[in-house]
Amino acid sequence: MSATSFVQQPSGGQAGSQPATTTPGGETVEQALARAQTAAQAKRLHEASGICADVLAASPDHPAALALHGIIIGMTGDAETAVTLLRKAIGLRPGNATWYAHLSSLCRATYRMDEALAAGQESIRLDPNNPENLVNLSLIFVDVDDRERATACLLRAVGLKHDHADGHLALAQTLLASGDFDAGWIEYEWRNLTEAGKATMPAMTSAPWNGMRIPNGRLLLVGDQGYGDTIQFARYIPMAAKRCQELILGCSAEMAPLLANIPGVKQYCHRWADVPGHAAHCRLSSLPYLFHTRLDTIPAGIPYLKADPARVAHWRERLDATLPAGVKRIGLAWTGRPTHPNDRRRSMPLAQLGLLADAGPAAFVSLQKPMLPRDLPNLPLFPGLTDLGADLADFGETAALIENLDLVVTVDTSMGHLAGALGKPAWILIPKAADWRWLLEREDSPWYPSVRLFRQPKPGDWNEPLQRLRVALAEELDHGGA
Repeated sequence: MSATSFVQQPSGGQAGSQPATTTPGGETVEQALARAQTAAQAKRLHEASGICADVLAASPDHPAALALHGIIIGMTGDAETAVTLLRKAIGLRPGNATWYAHLSSLCRATYRMDEALAAGQESIRLDPNNPENLVNLSLIFVDVDDRERATACLLRAVGLKHDHADGHLALAQTLLASGDFDAGWIEYEWRNLTEAGKATMPAMTSAPWNGMRIPNGRLLLVGDQGYGDTIQFARYIPMAAKRCQELILGCSAEMAPLLANIPGVKQYCHRWADVPGHAAHCRLSSLPYLFHTRLDTIPAGIPYLKADPARVAHWRERLDATLPAGVKRIGLAWTGRPTHPNDRRRSMPLAQLGLLADAGPAAFVSLQKPMLPRDLPNLPLFPGLTDLGADLADFGETAALIENLDLVVTVDTSMGHLAGALGKPAWILIPKAADWRWLLEREDSPWYPSVRLFRQPKPGDWNEPLQRLRVALAEELDHGGA
């Protein structure tokens, strides 16, 4: 949720204490908070926090200042402090639905699920027809495994505001997770109208592709989401290539060594300036919709990505010279891109993986790029951990390395997708509210036959799935094969 509307008057409740109406600088509190809100919306969070702190220094019990400061602090990642500030604001002036909605979101981020649910429901009681708050509440219902009520919230949200793109996208993810691909892919197209979706492509002069044949023209496919999504949907590229005269693939430079040689790709571009003229364009993530994918029709010809044999040989020689002989080689990835909106839930510190170190005779290889500073003190937990991240310049190198491993153990990042697309065994630790692609409750994946899923039993609990994974790993190592 954003920092908008935090200086608005509450929708009801007690007035609380009467705070000062001017700041030491002579401007009104409302003017100061408006400046803070503007700064926060422009991502100048340090400036915005400083303005709120100045207001609170003069008037410690100003509810709106406390609330706005809380949400800004939350935007910096300090959810604990943010929760404290919002609780105080609400205690002084109950009745503001927006404040309750933000409190619920922050409690969700810190795994206070009971408080998150209570605050989210209170936000709806105070403002029943607020689609933003309904979407926020739906996410909490997903976390607590109440998908029926989550879906009800989302249907109500998009009913109140039909063009609520984020609401439609959340509904798509709920439908897809439950296996309702027919309805889910339709809703999934709304991702293109979210702020994040609109930022993936410039204004296009070509027509959006409708899946029909283009016998005499070029089709531009664009990798429109993260690395994992791109790898997952790359399986459709040869299918799309059969429906056009020439296929152009636009994606990041890091993906080029992996994707440029997929059958049917005539040209690979990683800069918009290099894209040639074309008759139609399509986001890569729209291909499942255009090909009417259902659970039983997922293209699962594995492997559909291949590493360069020369690079595979290079890594084989390097690992043979570096790692002990006669033991299984296991790749580890425990954290994803820190800026990913779900990274707090999907990632873990290296320290938590430490219990795998003595599961049996194995050589562990870090696939992290880069190694985060917070993990460096925990490297002694894996005395034999070999860090090769600095040499993984692109996904072609990473694929070649993975081809030389017996198993990849990873959280839900692109490493799991890459191993799965290569047909290599991968064990993926996924959060309680897992991404839609992993469906519900399953330990396998129709997208990747070589993948095994280890799910959290409750939000934030990595210990239980790690214990199960350790037992499974010990059995594999004891019997000599992963």
